Amino acid sequence: FFHGKEATNYAGESWLAAPKDRKKENDHCYAPKRLIHTWSGHTKGVQAIRFFPNHGHLILSAGLDSKIKIWDVHNSGKCMRTYLGHDKAVKDIQFTNDGAKFVSSSWDKKIKLWDTETGKVISTFTSGKIAYASVLHPNQQNILMAAQSDKKILQYDMNSGDVVQEYDQHLGAVNTVTFVDEGRRFVTTSDDKSMRVWEFGIPVVMKYIADPTMHSMPAVTLSPTGAWLAAQSLDNQIMIYSAKDKFRLNTKKRFTGHANGGYACQPNFSPDGRFLMSGDADGKCHFWDWKSKRIFKTLRAHDKVTIGCEWHPLETSKVATCSWDGTIKYWD
Repeated sequence: FFHGKEATNYAGESWLAAPKDRKKENDHCYAPKRLIHTWSGHTKGVQAIRFFPNHGHLILSAGLDSKIKIWDVHNSGKCMRTYLGHDKAVKDIQFTNDGAKFVSSSWDKKIKLWDTETGKVISTFTSGKIAYASVLHPNQQNILMAAQSDKKILQYDMNSGDVVQEYDQHLGAVNTVTFVDEGRRFVTTSDDKSMRVWEFGIPVVMKYIADPTMHSMPAVTLSPTGAWLAAQSLDNQIMIYSAKDKFRLNTKKRFTGHANGGYACQPNFSPDGRFLMSGDADGKCHFWDWKSKRIFKTLRAHDKVTIGCEWHPLETSKVATCSWDGTIKYWD
């Protein structure tokens, strides 16, 4: 359903087109201080949020009420479109690089590719198992990686809809897929508490990282420089792994002080890499200074667990957080 006033503006551009007057203000990021907007409209919790790539004038949200909504950020702050098509709660969403399409995976065991502007489902993929993450290849946008609950990672070609490759080595359900090294390799984490590194397209594990002290790491993010992986570990730490050649744990950098309580709170970096942020089980949102590893700021963000947080790609002090209390909040 389209909720906006009209689908094109006075110049005949689509409602998806980025505003041309928004420039990058400065490269220096600041931690936000106050709440400036709340988007509410999901009847249950919000599992994930993603800003529109490169511009951030729209924000896409995946709800546990099986709906996906896209919201206006700068002007009206209203819901622009609701995407209906999943039967159960939506787990993961990701835009293509230009934002014209996005993929979503859900607990109804389907992965859907949507047209962002018209809201039509372009194609649906299913393997009979739940995909916990659906990730697009950074350069070849027709390649979709699905992290499955049956311990496999499936690689789909979305043009034909076929499974091109299966990566089958994990001993538990696969939680995340993260591309590193410009898409030549990817890192997966799983319920078997290990982390595995693969060459893209070759179903043999290149590096296997496991340790008796390791916990399950259900959320992983790559730093803006591409040098580090931050992994939310369920013993209330965020572990940092090198994302270059060795993939070893950086023992000097360990970020603690939050209580994730067994939730897969997504960690995230500020665009300049100075701050690392994560939600926690009490509804707070924490900001760590990357150099000193201290908590720089804590926002009392939500009533329930703050599951996702995203930094605005252009405006360097603005952050959006989403929570299982059904709201998305925008901080400055």
